Amino acid sequence: MEGSANLIRKEREPVGEQQKQQKNAQDQDLNQLRKIRREKLIDLQENGKNPFEITKYNVTCHVAEVKDNYEELEGKQVSMAGRIMQKRVMGKASFCNILDQSGNIQCYVARDSIGEEAYKDFKKMDIGDIAGLEGEVFKTKTGEISIHVSVIKLLSKSLQILPEKFHGLTNTDMRYRQRYVDLIMNPEARDTFIKRSKILSSVRRYLDGEGFLEVETPMLVSNAGGAAARPFETHFNALSEDFKLRISLELYLKRLIVGGLERVYEIGRVFRNEGLDTRHNPEFTLMELYQAYTDYNGMMDLTENLYRHVAQEVLGTTTIIYDGVEMDLGKPFERITMIDAVKKYAGIDWNEVTSTEDAKKLADEHHIAYEDRHKKGDILSLFFEEYAEKHLIQPTFVMDHPIEISPLTKKKPDNPEYVERFEFFMNGWEMANAYSELNDPIDQRERFKAQEELLAQGDEEANTTDEDFLNALEIGMPPTGGIGFGIDRMCMLLTDSAAIRDVLLFPTMKTLPSEK
Repeated sequence: MEGSANLIRKEREPVGEQQKQQKNAQDQDLNQLRKIRREKLIDLQENGKNPFEITKYNVTCHVAEVKDNYEELEGKQVSMAGRIMQKRVMGKASFCNILDQSGNIQCYVARDSIGEEAYKDFKKMDIGDIAGLEGEVFKTKTGEISIHVSVIKLLSKSLQILPEKFHGLTNTDMRYRQRYVDLIMNPEARDTFIKRSKILSSVRRYLDGEGFLEVETPMLVSNAGGAAARPFETHFNALSEDFKLRISLELYLKRLIVGGLERVYEIGRVFRNEGLDTRHNPEFTLMELYQAYTDYNGMMDLTENLYRHVAQEVLGTTTIIYDGVEMDLGKPFERITMIDAVKKYAGIDWNEVTSTEDAKKLADEHHIAYEDRHKKGDILSLFFEEYAEKHLIQPTFVMDHPIEISPLTKKKPDNPEYVERFEFFMNGWEMANAYSELNDPIDQRERFKAQEELLAQGDEEANTTDEDFLNALEIGMPPTGGIGFGIDRMCMLLTDSAAIRDVLLFPTMKTLPSEK
């Protein structure tokens, strides 16, 4: 009867209370397992087998090399190292699986092959331990490429418990916070970041081949310009001066063009004090490049060629699939003006909008929110964002932006209300932003002045006047084309990743109470 009463009480307990009790029981089990692992470590240390005293291990092969070159390596001895991910002890012979950066391989461990003492040590090893081994490459009766181990050695003791092996690390928040565990448990995460590295290498190879120089410019700046974004601010004690973290790479790279370095690029972190979502992180990787004696048409050609090169080199194809949607980088990219895009998708011909008042009236009619300070060009941009962006799935250059939203760009000679600027779109996302760079110091000073007025009106993303940059322009900058690429978004598309956090090894997260 007592057992029945307990069962009735459990059925009446709220689901939340049952889950809490279950979690407490799991925590107790984990604590006991961690205790056992620490006791094993103490035993190893007391017997002169402390794995943490080992400084190196000779690795001659990785998993992928063994599997890719089986015919050459069959019957030969290799030396490998990796993390024990599975372990099946069966009396005098056992199996384990070792994971290294390139993959997972089965290992056959027999007492008669490694010796009785070593076999006892092996049986005490845990999932998560890092081991070095030597052995012969062979295939099992089922055809699985394996290693017949002759020597196995514990190189590092894991004192924590990995997530349950069949389900892996599925908690998204924990995957981002403990990326090191995510990389161990989820092969797709590891593949994503290996591809990211290859993407960056491919970008560099292409630009280096085109005669560009990779350079580095300051992250701590007194004037954070070059983009419409709110900067992070800090204080430098040694100089007793306030600094900002850069929001762009632009103004320093243009100084180098003035200095005679005709083709320069930088791939680096920039910082913007803005919100978090699937496509935004406050620190992200930006690439900017500048080329003397070309314009925004030259930047379009470069963008097309660069994207094709990277896709072909990293993926082996110029056709990519993101979230089930196919995008073709092999065809010529569409080119459309912002005015024509708004006409195509919103049915409004902006050439017939003659004043800011008319633009605001149209915005009211279409329920598009704007601010009092916005002018005709600002509102054109709002219409484009509302009606056109989501349709730009295939590679598309949107050209000729209004001057109000482009303070660093050359005016179109035949229509000075607009500038020689384009944004590159794929999958409805802005992937790059490019200009025929403004090199007239007098015009640039007037643009900075207009930005200062916006700042005074409360626009925290407006630029401030950079006197040293103006001085550089007065020295003389040649006609120049420039572009900024969002590297993280490029990686998202080429790895079919749903969120920017999936392509950032350590994305920005709110600090947990236990971490403070």
